[in-house]
Amino acid sequence: MPYSKRVKRNREQLNRNTELPLSDAINTLKKTAPAKFNETVEVAVRLGVDPKKADQIVRGTVVLPHGTGKTVRVVAVTKTKISEAQDAGADHAGFEDILERIKGGWTDFDVLVATPEVMADLGKLGKILGPRGLMPNPKAGTVTPNIGNAVRDVKGGKVEFRVDKYGILHLGVGRINFSATQLFENIEEFFKNIMRNKPATAKGQYVKSVFLTSTMGPGIRVQRAEVENARLH
Repeated sequence: MPYSKRVKRNREQLNRNTELPLSDAINTLKKTAPAKFNETVEVAVRLGVDPKKADQIVRGTVVLPHGTGKTVRVVAVTKTKISEAQDAGADHAGFEDILERIKGGWTDFDVLVATPEVMADLGKLGKILGPRGLMPNPKAGTVTPNIGNAVRDVKGGKVEFRVDKYGILHLGVGRINFSATQLFENIEEFFKNIMRNKPATAKGQYVKSVFLTSTMGPGIRVQRAEVENARLH
């Protein structure tokens, strides 16, 4: 099957075996992003961990300094702090009315935050929320008595990451129309959090490979040292 002109052009500009400094990788990405729409920029980091072992699951949250470029729809479930959640910018806030809508199959939102006293009720909706990754979790900061702060954090660019069964972390870190500086600062903050969450039981090489890509663009290999040294910045 013949390659398209776009693929041929990208192959001429890239050597997939060459690891680039992060700044060079970002500049290359912006040159090779082919789509006419505002593509999402994603980072994929393959780690030397065994996700089958509970003590080697790498997960956490990161507040991207410049956000994701995506409008995040936040729902807050709480009995006593509905006004606080609404004032913080929640798209929907309530208790019984929200639970009833979810029971009916409503999941048209991106993040669900909750106060601790409603978790027993939300737990009954695990079959709906769990498979979609919408169940609030204290480790992600989405179960908290400070629900106003949680809503503001999510709206401001706080996102959760978790290693998949292959040992890879994926995270959308912005849009192709972000400046190179904005993308660099978002990605560097992600890298810092990867290092902060390094399992004590992880042995050998922690960071195996790093790729930067856009929705329709090629994968660009980034120097592994960019992740390993991020915590030093």
